[in-house]
Amino acid sequence: MIDFKKKIAQEINDPSFGLTDEEIAGLIEIPGDTSHGDFAFPCFRLAKVLRKAPPLIAKDVAERISGSSLFQKVEPVNAYVNMFMNKELVAADVVNAVLTQGRDYGRSDIGKGRTVIVEYSSPNIAKPFHIGHIRSTVIGNAIYKLYDEMGYNVVRINHLGDYGTQFGKMIVAYRLWGDPDELAKDPIKTLLGYYTRFHREAEKDPSLDDKAREAFAKLEAGDEEEVALWQKFRELSLKEFSRVYEMLGITFDSYAGESFYSDKMPAVIEELKEKGLLQESRGAQIVDLESMGISTPAVIQKSDGSSLYATRDIAAAIYRKKTYDFYKCIYVVASQQNLHFQQWKAVLQLMGYDWQKDCVHVPFGLVSLPEGTMSTRNGRVVFLEDVLNTAVEKTRDIIAEKNTEGIDVDQVAKQVGIGAVIFQELSNNRIKDYVFDWDNVTNFDGETGPYVQYTHARACSVLRKASRGDLEKLKDVQDLDFRYITSESGYQLIKDLYRVPEVIMDAGEKYEPSILTRHLVDIAQSFNKFYHDEHILVDDEKEKLAKLALVSASRTVIANCLGLLGIQAPERM
Repeated sequence: MIDFKKKIAQEINDPSFGLTDEEIAGLIEIPGDTSHGDFAFPCFRLAKVLRKAPPLIAKDVAERISGSSLFQKVEPVNAYVNMFMNKELVAADVVNAVLTQGRDYGRSDIGKGRTVIVEYSSPNIAKPFHIGHIRSTVIGNAIYKLYDEMGYNVVRINHLGDYGTQFGKMIVAYRLWGDPDELAKDPIKTLLGYYTRFHREAEKDPSLDDKAREAFAKLEAGDEEEVALWQKFRELSLKEFSRVYEMLGITFDSYAGESFYSDKMPAVIEELKEKGLLQESRGAQIVDLESMGISTPAVIQKSDGSSLYATRDIAAAIYRKKTYDFYKCIYVVASQQNLHFQQWKAVLQLMGYDWQKDCVHVPFGLVSLPEGTMSTRNGRVVFLEDVLNTAVEKTRDIIAEKNTEGIDVDQVAKQVGIGAVIFQELSNNRIKDYVFDWDNVTNFDGETGPYVQYTHARACSVLRKASRGDLEKLKDVQDLDFRYITSESGYQLIKDLYRVPEVIMDAGEKYEPSILTRHLVDIAQSFNKFYHDEHILVDDEKEKLAKLALVSASRTVIANCLGLLGIQAPERM
């Protein structure tokens, strides 16, 4: 596909500018108002070099390039050169690229030969997989897919919270009140009950906290009984979590959680000692970070000898660098942990590991309930599985009210219901906090996942109504007459399709799936305007084939982009 910015830059550039084509291309803008053209070139930067007023430079540039076959019209407006592209050229190039490349449209090889790790989801075992976990889970999955689309070798890691004093509490609670039959019947809700009871009882009897610390110390030391209970909690939790991951269509390459690094921490502590970084503070081992501009020290080892998150994350980062030699290690973790990431990255820097700069924390805002912040300790949570099932049931009810002929209601309800939840999560900037609301989960009106999915199904419906012979002719794109899809609505749709590779790159590099989500809504709106403005299956053969080609290209791009968000694209709704 033609890189139009690059082509335009070659037309615009002149030796007197003292700029490379790449620098010129970097200055080219896409106007927000289409009446100002498809592309615009601001001339401010050239004023000092040419010693000329920007409007005069714009006038000269416009006159020089106006005869190019790239453009339908070129006009100077103040300090800008506004360029209206040759619509047929753009239409032919974009539609040809999509129909030829198919699923690969939007893919690049910018990451070829480089490994990127994405750590995401990472729920705590023996605790509920609640609505708060959906953010890390679906944002992380979308980032993985975006980097895979850019040609990187991506390793997906679910860094399970399967270590720490909380497991000492769980072990003590289970020994005091545990019921094996109850646990086997409903593991997570039962374990949650034990956990919340432990905290209630510990307020009355603080000695329970001491027993929990002892139990965790035994677990770290490899005590057979403690390890057996911990493994039981872990296996039951993973079995429960797998149901949710299956519903979301999410898989991982590694479930190496915090416990995986337990035998790697002594070496880290020893290295910190050898490098003179450890200090004792009230019996604990810390690293002072004042020299790094961080007033709070990193606690590496508690006074009882047990480890902390920071120790485990340092050990994990060193292990991952040695094992994968990553180009980037991306951590999709809530903004609450900003200080934690600053601390352990600063420790790595003090240890002399320059690659710590390649460890990227991608924070996101928190989900709260109308009654306040979610709290596992107090049992105030909304289970993610319940949210997904509710969305599916709501969708099934909506579908049942319509004509369901030729539709697999259960399958479509699952695709659309779960897609609605994922799309909602990825629609807004990830850093924003929000309050969970059941009404929003099941609201399918407006700029939602179901709206985009329905647009895909609409495109599929148009193609089903076309004859097999017409669809066969689309394979020979060179014979199509693209002037039939250069109307206002057709050309806007083509421009939206053209931008997809750039949008994918932008969303990936900024770790912001909402950039793609918002553009996908733009594509859906443009397609629906084209669908309403134009008669597609017309009698004129050339006109019909050109319009079908644009419908087919739109269907492909919408399905591709939905897939990058982790959402399925039903062909019938």
